[in-house]
Amino acid sequence: MNLRRLAEQFGRHLDHQLNLFRLPTPPARPAPQHVVLDGQVIPYTLNQGRQRRRLTLTIDERGLRVGAPHSLARAEIDAFIHQHRAWIVQKLADLATAARPRHVSVRDGLRLPLLGDEIDVRVHPGANRSRWIATTLLLEARPAADLNLLAQRALQKRALNHFETRLAHFAPQLGVSVPRVGLSSARTRWGSCSRHSGIRLNWRLIHLPPHLGDYVAVHELAHLHEMNHGPRFWAWVERAYPDWQAARTELKHAANQLPIL
Repeated sequence: MNLRRLAEQFGRHLDHQLNLFRLPTPPARPAPQHVVLDGQVIPYTLNQGRQRRRLTLTIDERGLRVGAPHSLARAEIDAFIHQHRAWIVQKLADLATAARPRHVSVRDGLRLPLLGDEIDVRVHPGANRSRWIATTLLLEARPAADLNLLAQRALQKRALNHFETRLAHFAPQLGVSVPRVGLSSARTRWGSCSRHSGIRLNWRLIHLPPHLGDYVAVHELAHLHEMNHGPRFWAWVERAYPDWQAARTELKHAANQLPIL
């Protein structure tokens, strides 16, 4: 074996060994984009993927994000953004001026909003249970207990009982059977509806005045007639909740004040 071949084999062996220590190339991040809406330059992130079936808009502390099917033309994406420019501008303005979500640490003496009122949280030694005494939530906790989790479970149970009652109240007004009811912890949705699995309502609605939870309940019940947001859908909503437009606006602003356990 001549020296040239030996050097080539050594080089290939060295490359192979080095490859074992190379980190995989990180996935490419979506390139930042921007759009001008009502005279404002608004940055956003565009995520296009083969698994996406429709256009979506999401706004949170990270800013505006747009989801789109992989093959959709950029002109259609731009038209979709401009079609929703009023909502985008208002939502970003609300986010900029609103107080940050209040991350709450549960402790003895804490006060929490509940259905338009306030409750006191008291913590006593006990076996990790909770009970209600009028407008007081009593947590009977072991020394190492997760008080936030104990309070959350108690509030969720209270929310489920409340929403079951309200859905049973409104269902006959919309001419539907009382559906199965569940809770969700979604960050961006107040409720969801399926003709097969029933209605799920965000348990954090328990922190808001009752009429706002009623609006969400009626909204989801109306989806049992119309799985869209067309004129016939809103006609069903108005049948049971005539002041739905004011409630929808109030709900958007109230969301920024919710405590987060």
